[in-house]
Amino acid sequence: MRSSRTTALAMAGVLSLGLLAACSTDDEPSGGESADGTVTITVAGLQPGAETEAVDALNERVAEFEAANPDINVEPEEYNWLASTFSAQLAGGTLPNVFEIPLTDAKTLIENGQLADISEQFDSLSFADDFNENLLESGTGSDGKVYAIPAKSIYGVALHYNRNLFEQAGLDPDQPPTTWEEVREYAKTIHDATGVAGYATMALDNAGGWQLAAAANSRGGVIQEQDGDAYTATLDDPAVKEHLEWLHALRFEDNSILPRTDLGWGEINEAFAGGQLAMYTSGSDVYNALVENNGMTEDWGYGLTAIPTSNGGGALTGGTLAAVTQESTDAQKDAAVKWIDFWYLSKMLDQDQAVADAKLRNENDQAVGTPVLPIFSEEQYATSLEWVKDYINVPLENMKGYTDVMFTQPSIGEISASTQDTYALLFPVVQAVLTDENADIDALLETANAQGQALLDQ
Repeated sequence: MRSSRTTALAMAGVLSLGLLAACSTDDEPSGGESADGTVTITVAGLQPGAETEAVDALNERVAEFEAANPDINVEPEEYNWLASTFSAQLAGGTLPNVFEIPLTDAKTLIENGQLADISEQFDSLSFADDFNENLLESGTGSDGKVYAIPAKSIYGVALHYNRNLFEQAGLDPDQPPTTWEEVREYAKTIHDATGVAGYATMALDNAGGWQLAAAANSRGGVIQEQDGDAYTATLDDPAVKEHLEWLHALRFEDNSILPRTDLGWGEINEAFAGGQLAMYTSGSDVYNALVENNGMTEDWGYGLTAIPTSNGGGALTGGTLAAVTQESTDAQKDAAVKWIDFWYLSKMLDQDQAVADAKLRNENDQAVGTPVLPIFSEEQYATSLEWVKDYINVPLENMKGYTDVMFTQPSIGEISASTQDTYALLFPVVQAVLTDENADIDALLETANAQGQALLDQ
């Protein structure tokens, strides 16, 4: 990713969290270290409900890692970051030694002393100086120490669509919509022709607020402004209202939207893979989850294109950092960063590791080559794709609407303050617009904005 595009990504979220408890087990009183010097770490694995092939692929990679590091035992655990449960997991000490967090939340966790200092281990990485500095800064504390490492894909919110439903409705799947009005037109055409909802949106928990913010950003609006250390809530931005009115029209004028308010990130993926809707927005990297958790195959008819933008808007970006629990021992921190290197990073920088990972994923029918925004550089990203070109199995020809602009479309970073709490104020507004034909959008946003400013003033 170009440095000019990632400056907006280096933002901190504010999330009220409890104290972190230790993760050691009763049979490992020294914090995962046995008498023979072997250290055991638990690590964030796949999401709950992952397909058997994905589990098999992970287990093979664990075995490979343990063979190369015979003094480390790795125990993967099912893991899915959710704003509604993360605080309790953190406070209860139930997180694995290596866990994943949204890029926006790292600063608050660092300031609260809830992440382990892994600077010494990070500095031992041969490529420590190769990270995009803006991304690395998001996991660095005010003391200059590293507490979280950019580890997983950096995404831009994009439009996902069902090419088969496009064809059934007489639409050209190679010409996906490029404006929100076209999305509305396509959604109605698809619903009228097939009976399937032409569009759906996340409306459950913070995911609903996240996607409303993404839509507002694409329309040239923002939900928060910053001036130095001062933050102003702008949840009543005209672009937010414009998109809510758009959703309301799809629901009560066109009858073309899936009228469910129980769709979070996982639920909408399941509905999409099950053919219940034709289009929705989410991170550009979601194809991996559709394959690993929802059984989507290459011939399913998946399409990916850029989110429509107007009025100077852009694609909301975000990503994932890998962190280590504060109570991990030094030996566990050493093992944890070795695992982060192996599992997340090596396939981006080392040809042998890239090929090994891609070959294994391909053999287990897992996605290889899903478009993401790179952690290091655009050039290194292109090189890593060249390494694994023989194993790429994602339908890149059906993703050109996104890949053609992924490095040139304007990127908008997530808001800096009270990120998740602000999203939590917006999803009830989305739900109201989808369920109440007489919803007073102005009043709903006025109330939400006042609550948002109160958060910022604390």
